[in-house]
Amino acid sequence: MLSAQMHRDLGRGPLLFLFLLSGYLLADSESSDYSEVLPDSFPSAPAEPLPEFQLEPEDAFIVKNRPVQLRCRAAPATQIYFKCNGEWVNQNDHVTRESLDQVTGLVVREVDISVSRTQVEELFGLEDYWCQCVAWSSAGTTKSTRAYVRIAYLRKNFEQEPLGREVRLDQEVLLQCRPPEGMPPAEVDWLKNEDTIDLALDSNFLMTIDHDLIIKQARLSDTANYTCVARNVVAKRRSSTATLIVYVSGGWSSWSEWSECNTRCGRGWQRRTRSCTNPAPLNGGTFCEGPPFQRVTCTTLCPVDGGWTEWAKWSACGTECTHWRSRECQAPPPRNGGRHCSGSMMESKNCTEGLCTRTLEPGMGVAVYAGLVGALLLCGVLVLCVGILAYQRRCRHLHGDITDSSSALTAAFHPGNYKPPRQDNPHLLHPSAPPDLTATAGPFRGPLFSLQQGANDSPHKIPMTTSPLLDPLPSLKIKVYNSSTLSSLELPPSGGSSDGEILSLKMVGTVGRDREHHGQTLSREPGQSTSATLGHLGGRLTIPNTGVSLLIPPGTIPQGKFYEMYLIISKWEKTTLPSEGSQTVLSPIVSCGPSGMLLSRPVVLTLPHCAQLDTPTPDWILTLKTQTHQGAWEEVLTVGEETLSSPCYLQLEEESCHVLLEQLGTYGLVGQSAPPQSACKRLQLALFAPRAPCLSLDYSLRIYCIQDTPHALKEVLELEKSLGGFLLEDPKPLMFKDSYHNLRLSIHDIPHSHWRSKLLAKYQEIPFYHIWSGSQRPLHCTFSLERGSLAVSQLACKICVRQVEGEGQIFQLNTDIQETLPPHSPMPSGGICLPSSQVGPYAFRLPATIRHKICASLDAPSARGCDWRLLAHSLGFDRYLNYFATKPSPTGVLLDLWEACHQGDADLVSLATALEDMGKSEVLVVITTDGDC
Repeated sequence: MLSAQMHRDLGRGPLLFLFLLSGYLLADSESSDYSEVLPDSFPSAPAEPLPEFQLEPEDAFIVKNRPVQLRCRAAPATQIYFKCNGEWVNQNDHVTRESLDQVTGLVVREVDISVSRTQVEELFGLEDYWCQCVAWSSAGTTKSTRAYVRIAYLRKNFEQEPLGREVRLDQEVLLQCRPPEGMPPAEVDWLKNEDTIDLALDSNFLMTIDHDLIIKQARLSDTANYTCVARNVVAKRRSSTATLIVYVSGGWSSWSEWSECNTRCGRGWQRRTRSCTNPAPLNGGTFCEGPPFQRVTCTTLCPVDGGWTEWAKWSACGTECTHWRSRECQAPPPRNGGRHCSGSMMESKNCTEGLCTRTLEPGMGVAVYAGLVGALLLCGVLVLCVGILAYQRRCRHLHGDITDSSSALTAAFHPGNYKPPRQDNPHLLHPSAPPDLTATAGPFRGPLFSLQQGANDSPHKIPMTTSPLLDPLPSLKIKVYNSSTLSSLELPPSGGSSDGEILSLKMVGTVGRDREHHGQTLSREPGQSTSATLGHLGGRLTIPNTGVSLLIPPGTIPQGKFYEMYLIISKWEKTTLPSEGSQTVLSPIVSCGPSGMLLSRPVVLTLPHCAQLDTPTPDWILTLKTQTHQGAWEEVLTVGEETLSSPCYLQLEEESCHVLLEQLGTYGLVGQSAPPQSACKRLQLALFAPRAPCLSLDYSLRIYCIQDTPHALKEVLELEKSLGGFLLEDPKPLMFKDSYHNLRLSIHDIPHSHWRSKLLAKYQEIPFYHIWSGSQRPLHCTFSLERGSLAVSQLACKICVRQVEGEGQIFQLNTDIQETLPPHSPMPSGGICLPSSQVGPYAFRLPATIRHKICASLDAPSARGCDWRLLAHSLGFDRYLNYFATKPSPTGVLLDLWEACHQGDADLVSLATALEDMGKSEVLVVITTDGDC
């Protein structure tokens, strides 16, 4: 029994074993002496609990050669010893203190040991030096957690130090810092001009988990020297100082008012200025681009003093024995503030040299007044006769040939052209068969009926004449006189023909400035403007490869008048943009004129736009704006909110809009999102590079972000041509959403063995507002690359362009920068080619005679609804019919709009289909023409 108990106690520790062994021997000897007098059993003492640590050893670092102290405390504990790295620490190395817990009455032991640098360094293996406390009580043993002892250090060199930068105002800034390696790991602080940055006091500063300092929005006060400081228990290290400069690029102030013309009479100059103070450039920011002043020509009308005409002849001698004569202040009349003629307008004197008596004979006055009354009655009778004759002549003219529009279409073209292009309608012509416009129209021998029956449309229509429906076209004789001042044309006499019958007028030169002509001198940009002299026959102005055109229907200009009309696309740097607030410019700004010109009927202005319209719900609020003479922009029309007072009508298509205008001027289309929807703009991304061969180690790639309109792309192509760049591939489309997210551009997969990117950041961004407002010059980003040597010619990389949280595009580039490639242009090179100006009937697809017949047939209201309103519905022009209803000829305005919408395809299919939908299927004509210019 003693042997087994001794073995158990031996496991509890050497000292405890010796103590218990002496107790066992003493008890055994005493039991033999008192076994007879002691009772068989004694009451047992309460069981002692396991030791519980009140203080456990903690991790420690040895700084330089100073040893560390490890301490632990436990209760109840009869013994406490340290074990380090699995071995018991010598008893002599322990410092033991013993006390009694006054509350529980348990024995509390506390032990300290000292660990030196030598002990830690002598340890071999991957595990750090550790120590652990073991406490004993009669109930058993308890072990503490391990405490690790390490040698503290901090290396001198930073793994990454902050770099100085120059950033623009409000830009986000990242200053990187990687502290030196150390044990324990170093804590990092940032100094700004030697003062510690308190992140809690300034929310504009943020420190990442990697110890980088982020300035959310750079302020002018953030221009300073920044230092990264690393410290631990061993030492403190300072990085090199990084200088951050926050600069402000200059911005132009508003233009001043135009100065007065520097001459009081004749041609002079006007000037306006602006200053680079909004804001002024600071800390090396760029100065404002562009001129600080603008100068335009001005003409001050010279005052003209009035002058008297010659005296008229003396009048007959009157009853007063006097006669008189008059003159007028019209040689010249006073103009522009000139002085009026001085002197008398009339002069009288005695006509009998004093021999005439003023007394009339009896009855003389009655005879004079009776003669005057008789003369007045005679004049009244003559006027009445002339009026009756004019009325009868007008009635004969109004009851002339009137026919149905379908019959008019049939009679104007040769019947041999009829080929069935569709199975469901054998009356349509084959699209490949062009009409014979030179053939004389055949006579129509059937009865014709008048449509001017009134609102009730009586079924008993009166047969009219059986004369030919369309008379052969008269011959035209044109004479053009080319000189520096005059160019004219000879028209047939008014009694024989009219302007509507002239089909061969191509171009009219500049007409001299006289009472029948109004001209205007314009500054023209090549490829951005066009002009032509137009008269009563009308015409069309087109700026090639821009999608901008102006249709002037026949009859817009009064008979006998000629105007030099123009069409100009405003340059972005020469005009203020119409957008304001959240609006965006969707079309080029176009000026047509001369402004103030009196129009007899609306003209049609065609503008390309970049609004995405294919969504089922309306995302856009579209507004047409015009610029006043003072330069301010005013709203003309909001699509969908037209009223009877609306001065124009806007027909919206997927990529363009057609505006019926009654006043010429400067116009532009703007738009904004219709809440709660977010609208999208169509953009184009164009990638350009320098032309081969490249003789420098530097190589740059430029990506332009422009509106998806032909004019915007044409402008960028001309700009890059002047810079010596060329288009690498076709532009890519991008839908840019009204989401306030920027456009992000980045370059990837550069072969780093041969090429190096000079871009320090991971990506570039174009701010959302710069793109959405449409008020900036062509926006672009440049990726600057550097090749390792001149022998490197192959470049393969990937450029990603996307709107943050939106759509994007990827350019896969694989090119030889030394290979001369043929110029690549996305502009249309074939198909329909429209000249810059077309004059007279050549500008219109629909012949004038057919047009007149259709108008005569459909202008009159019909109880069955088969009139111009049904034509508008069939052509898709019925969004606001009240506009057309206010015109003298609604059908004519609809046909003008149809001409503008179909100027590219030159196809009558849509018109013939509209007539078919109206139930006029007895005669249909479909004419197609080739696209040759």
